Amino acid sequence: MKARIPKHREFVINLEKTAEEKREECWAKLEAILEDYKKDGKSVYTPSFIEDNEDKVKALQAEYGFEYTIELK
Repeated sequence: MKARIPKHREFVINLEKTAEEKREECWAKLEAILEDYKKDGKSVYTPSFIEDNEDKVKALQAEYGFEYTIELK
């Protein structure tokens, strides 16, 4: 069986510089962003996923000090 998966962009989050005690809290908030997005009937493969969520990710970045990149997969 063959399946063609379209290319898409992803957030790549690096929590290494985030204080250890804050990592789980930060990760839970990142997952909440995904769950809220899914509740709207969208997926991470939606073409506007990055644009729709980048402000939320940047707000968490300011709070927790992690680094992220956006990569084409």
